[in-house]
Amino acid sequence: MDWDLYLLLAPGVLYFLIFKYLPMWGVVIAFQDYSPFKGILHSNWVGFDHFIRLFQYDKFWQIFRNTILISLYNLVFFFPAPIVIALLLNEIRISWFKRSVQTVIYLPHFISWVVVAGITYLLLGTQGGMVNELIVASGGQPLPFLTTPDWFRTLLVSQSIWKEAGWGTIIFLAALSGVDTQLYEASIVDGAGRWRQLWHITLPAIRSTIFILLILRLGNILDVGFEHIFLMLNSTVNSVGDVFETYVYREGLIGGKFSYTTAVGLFKSLIGLILVVGANWLTKKFGEEGVF
Repeated sequence: MDWDLYLLLAPGVLYFLIFKYLPMWGVVIAFQDYSPFKGILHSNWVGFDHFIRLFQYDKFWQIFRNTILISLYNLVFFFPAPIVIALLLNEIRISWFKRSVQTVIYLPHFISWVVVAGITYLLLGTQGGMVNELIVASGGQPLPFLTTPDWFRTLLVSQSIWKEAGWGTIIFLAALSGVDTQLYEASIVDGAGRWRQLWHITLPAIRSTIFILLILRLGNILDVGFEHIFLMLNSTVNSVGDVFETYVYREGLIGGKFSYTTAVGLFKSLIGLILVVGANWLTKKFGEEGVF
């Protein structure tokens, strides 16, 4: 028996058991009128009352629409960004320049959302914001970037791209490193240029990686990042920025409605599960390997 290998495996197994699997039993309070004083075992069961209450909430569709739209914005604009950057970096042949660019685009990942929000306010604020100061100096009027609903989702996606797109290239660069260079050499002999090599060799080589990450992304489509949105949210953009995470924060942590907000989280997880299973099925239909 390879006890030493099992000993190395034990911390990881214990981590997932304690912090991932055991807390899953807490979802039962979504069907209870949970009281911290009574505990899970002695709280009264209410069935699907919390789910009915959620669907009857007058702003449910507004929150649902905001969450879906922000996720779709990220899916359309943020998800392809690391792929494009990885493809561009893959074309750089000067190794020191390539490493320098990678270092620069990785750095924002290590900056907290608090700092990112602070930088955004310093740049786009109506009073003292650098961008608006330049606009005023040019003879224009300051633009309320941070308090205009039409700008809110654009700002969120732009911040996400700046902060995380560079870090996301790591997986795609790793996939690109496994492409057989002989394929490129053969294509050059056949007269293929850069674009044809990209379309017929590079993209097919990382297609399975793209599909797997897309499936995983769809599983978190209703998770748009609480900290990010909470820091950027204000009363003037609440109509387009209030999402499930901020709603759960208000109702659960501030309002103490633990059972109700657990039902909201369970609803989000169910939607994510359906999307993952559906996307995985479609991926296999297209001849690619799914997640499972």
